[in-house]
Amino acid sequence: MATAPRPADLTATAARRAIAEGRLTAQALVQDCLDRIAERDPKIRAWTRLDREGALAAARAADARPADAAPTEGPLHGLPIGIKDIFDVAGMPAEYGSPIHRGRQSSAEATPVTLARRAGAIVLGKTVTTEFACFHAGPTRNPADPEHTPGGSSSGSAAAVADGHVPLAYGSQTVGSVIRPAAFCGVVGMKVTRGAVALDGTMALSPSVDSPGAFARSVRDLDLLLDAWALDTAAAAPARPRFGWCRTPLWDLVEPDYRERLDAMCRRLAAAGAEIVPLDLPAEFQPLREVHRAIFTVEALATRAEEWAHHRAMLSPKLRDLLAEAEARPPEELAAAQATAAGLRQRFDELTRGLDAVLAPSSPGAAPRGLDYTGDPSLNGMWTLLHGPLLHVPEPQPKGRLPLGIQLVGRRGDDRRLIALGAWVEAVFRRTTAAP
Repeated sequence: MATAPRPADLTATAARRAIAEGRLTAQALVQDCLDRIAERDPKIRAWTRLDREGALAAARAADARPADAAPTEGPLHGLPIGIKDIFDVAGMPAEYGSPIHRGRQSSAEATPVTLARRAGAIVLGKTVTTEFACFHAGPTRNPADPEHTPGGSSSGSAAAVADGHVPLAYGSQTVGSVIRPAAFCGVVGMKVTRGAVALDGTMALSPSVDSPGAFARSVRDLDLLLDAWALDTAAAAPARPRFGWCRTPLWDLVEPDYRERLDAMCRRLAAAGAEIVPLDLPAEFQPLREVHRAIFTVEALATRAEEWAHHRAMLSPKLRDLLAEAEARPPEELAAAQATAAGLRQRFDELTRGLDAVLAPSSPGAAPRGLDYTGDPSLNGMWTLLHGPLLHVPEPQPKGRLPLGIQLVGRRGDDRRLIALGAWVEAVFRRTTAAP
């Protein structure tokens, strides 16, 4: 006889349903998550700070509503959540993954955190970010194989969800900081449309492209989060989705094994009823990576001006090199890059008219071995620049194989539609098993 799963292993949707039906208490869920963290985090190192007592007190309060009271619970009622350490949480440090800000305390909260609490979420603590959400790795290890990187910069959040510490966790993306860790750790990851959620109280890196995101264990879990963020209403996927399959101008970066897996994924989706249309981006999209880098580096120099001017020796060599590169760029380059990006966004909308979403690689391949390098984000930054929602859907892999999956690229404002399409893809993947 099958045993019931541990509360910590439930998806957010399953846990929310169990709490609503009285089969699970928020306190039992939070306690089991804390127990899992105590068991596993000494090895995975996904967390910078836990608020054990505060989380348990909030869980007890969530369970205390009288049974005959009118239901007022929000979409995240009773669900523990991890918060990437670039979002301010009142009473907790916000150190941005840098020794420069060690001990910095938050007196207020970032808007996405406030929205989560209002929706009933229980903040368990802060998760590891790479230094200033950039490329210098933190201590987190990949639960799929601790000798491999979890990706970055939302490394702690992706690892925490993958390892069963929490059902949901916040991330952010400026280049590939949600999609790449989701791909490497084997969880669902989404970056929402840029500007869809206010980022007050969140560390800025490159404001033109910074976007919040999240990690979950199933695609439909993200509907709960978008309910909390008040982003439209849940959508349904068409019976026969029409996907553009884009190998991108950077296909030469994709590892041969992953190329084969992607082609096989597309064949499985087609066999399930999807129409797969080859989408070759025209030559004007060739400089996407360079345009994104120009904007990202120059804006990062502005947002990190204080650290660059007064604490340069405490920055990692990777970040010093990036900011020095930005300092050497001509002043007029940012405006030119912004104009090019705006034009490409409009052009992408035209090219994808008639498609439900675009399919693309999530990364060059599976998580690289080693912990000092978080992986190449080139296959993410080009899409992040276009401002639309992005979603990674993992493909279940045979035992012993590192996680792989596929990226869905949506049009600006089509966040809910992308979730519906991702849920359709996820269902196809779960019905069939990847070949060994």
